[in-house]
Amino acid sequence: MTQPETGLHYPFDRPAALEPPVEWAGLRDKCPVATVTLPSGDQASLLTRHADVKQVLSDPRFTRQLNAEDAARISDSESGGVFNDSSLATSLPTGDDMHVRWRRMITKWFTARRMTMLRPGIEAMAEQLIDEMVERGQPADLRAGLGFPLPVWVICDMLGVPHADRDRFAYWSDTLLNLSRYEQAEIDAAQAEFMQYMSAHVASKRAEPGDDLLSELTVHAEQWPDGVLAATGMGLLVAGHETTANMIGKMVSLLLADRRRWEQLLADRSLVRTAVEEVLRYDANLGFGMPRYINEDVEIAGTVIPRGTTVLCDMAAANRDGHVFDSADDMDLTRSPNPHLAFGVGTHSCIGQLLARTELQAVLDVLLRKLPTLQLAVEPSQLRRVEGLIIGGLSEVPVRW
Repeated sequence: MTQPETGLHYPFDRPAALEPPVEWAGLRDKCPVATVTLPSGDQASLLTRHADVKQVLSDPRFTRQLNAEDAARISDSESGGVFNDSSLATSLPTGDDMHVRWRRMITKWFTARRMTMLRPGIEAMAEQLIDEMVERGQPADLRAGLGFPLPVWVICDMLGVPHADRDRFAYWSDTLLNLSRYEQAEIDAAQAEFMQYMSAHVASKRAEPGDDLLSELTVHAEQWPDGVLAATGMGLLVAGHETTANMIGKMVSLLLADRRRWEQLLADRSLVRTAVEEVLRYDANLGFGMPRYINEDVEIAGTVIPRGTTVLCDMAAANRDGHVFDSADDMDLTRSPNPHLAFGVGTHSCIGQLLARTELQAVLDVLLRKLPTLQLAVEPSQLRRVEGLIIGGLSEVPVRW
């Protein structure tokens, strides 16, 4: 397979915050296994086709062993970032058997039944936050007024941590998700504070269990060291609010960028579920992607990937693959089935995907009901991306109603 003649630096630049990079289509068609240079300066093999990304994320030979000596560092920090070396990455179980056991104990808290029970509370909190946003007046930043505080409230409640600490969580999360924003000393200090905080929280739950996930794990999973439980709390806190907070803002922006989409939902509220799935597929600003490490030669798309290679799966690019999705570059709110890869696939797929879907559907339902005249307060081309982090998002979402 022919590689590009000029070097590709990843992540790619974008014409605008909601638009895909121009490189995607060419890579999918002509170079499905491309060599890219990461923010660290190291190189990785980038996959952009749906079939290839799905294959790698489902193949146990492609591991999360990104702390191997010859694995590519991701971020420009000394450690390489959260994927390579952090208290979070090194404390969670990575062996196949241990990882399966760890996921099994966590997923008990993310079942469809639990999400159904959570839904009324999520809708009530969304209504309260929207009322407060309206009372403050317009234009408003929907990300700050609704997108960020809602998932923080949900995950804090689930973990039994104070909502008042949410600003600290946001800063700690951002340093963990660093690509190029923070220096190593700042990252180390923030991670140490985060681990110290969560370790103390786990200890308090062992002493006085409550009605929350971490309390249950301390009571029923004594075989797990406190370090694993603290890292579990950190991981869920980061994933439980950062990704969904950003997705709420992107979802609303994408639906309002073309008013016909919003009007279609106002006319038929039964489309909320498929609309959320289509937003997840269509989102071109999904984030950095999912890196994997291979310690044996493997062939992908006719190219032999040598052992010691870091392989980067770009799920957002794969979600625009025209071989899988008809009119892949068009948003179809009725699309079904919709086998997008926004949450990954296989044994390492996102644990909290049912929670994310529940939050997104609840927020969209409430917004359509309470603010049917909602509109962007700026042109879509003026929206600005979150920069320097591995997550994809918008720095603010100005709206009127």
